[in-house]
Amino acid sequence: MKKFLAWLKNEESGQGMVEYGLIVALIVVVIVAVIFAFGDKIKELFGGIETKMDEGLNKIEGAGE
Repeated sequence: MKKFLAWLKNEESGQGMVEYGLIVALIVVVIVAVIFAFGDKIKELFGGIETKMDEGLNKIEGAGE
């Protein structure tokens, strides 16, 4: 049992994957924090874009008549 625990302590084959997992988790936490902090502004921005696109589409549809 002691040999197994010593081997497990010195084993590094999965270390890289764990590090990448931690980096991805940190990036996800930052993205979620930004969405919560600026969610209303982002929604307002995309709402404005949607409105402008609808207006342009209505002009195009009206010109075809």
